[in-house]
Amino acid sequence: MKIVQQDDVNFLLTNRLPRRLATRFIGWFSRIEQPLIRDASLAAWRFFADLDLSDAKQTRFRSMHDCFIRELKPGARPIDPDPAVLVSPCDAIVGACGSVEQGKVLQIKGLPYKVADLLGDPAHADTFRSGTYVTLRLTSSMYHRFHAPDDLIVTGVTHIGGDTWNVNPIALKRVERLFCRNERAVIRTRLARGGWPVALVPVAAILVAGIRLRFLDLSGVRREQGRTELACRTMIRRGEEMGWFEHGSTIILFAPSGFELCETVRTGGQVRVGQKLMQRPVRTGWEHGKRCCSRSPGISHGVACD
Repeated sequence: MKIVQQDDVNFLLTNRLPRRLATRFIGWFSRIEQPLIRDASLAAWRFFADLDLSDAKQTRFRSMHDCFIRELKPGARPIDPDPAVLVSPCDAIVGACGSVEQGKVLQIKGLPYKVADLLGDPAHADTFRSGTYVTLRLTSSMYHRFHAPDDLIVTGVTHIGGDTWNVNPIALKRVERLFCRNERAVIRTRLARGGWPVALVPVAAILVAGIRLRFLDLSGVRREQGRTELACRTMIRRGEEMGWFEHGSTIILFAPSGFELCETVRTGGQVRVGQKLMQRPVRTGWEHGKRCCSRSPGISHGVACD
């Protein structure tokens, strides 16, 4: 009974308040650079969360926001060199994961949702029919930047406006299709080696002041509603930064049939940037990968987006 009551209070505090208003407020407040406010905010954050800054590139921050989006020391997240695997794009707790079944995946045990609803495109979702997915939840104290799981070509981004429900387990148990309700960016990619399609879906949440991409400017996109297709054609190297959240949230990664989760990836476990996440199919794809890169116009290393 006590646990149920605690869950009720948690859900009430994080989801029954004006979510957009709270998100805008934190977005503004976290950028205040006044030393007393900054220091008090960081002290409160340390008190309520397991904030570890030992691997941060800098030790002093201009504001709480500056700490949220911190970079890491060089070498703090070694990237697994095994070409047979995709690596984790972020530090995270592993949520629901496994196989896509009949076009559906799990939000949490007992609550499925359609991949087409999340991606906003039935044809794109069909690419991952019988494929593999993994939900990666970033808590507020974690490193908030995300990286390429392999050498890949970004072929486009779809921004889908929406709500900002909390994405913690309590909300996931109570709000059906939660990820499909929240603001998100669907990043369409193909692996440079093998040509397989892979999708990364950063999902915003309450207090997340925005999803930012290193290779594409989303600042002019209306966040609350609508669907915006953004043309993009750029090559990103394995382990290279793709973007960041301005608070904690979730990334859902989809790979097609033949990919499998690595044995170390389990629901409730933790992963870090660069650790093994998915095993590639056992087949030769190198020649196709070279053709994919060499015949795709407008692809270059770094920013090359329209």
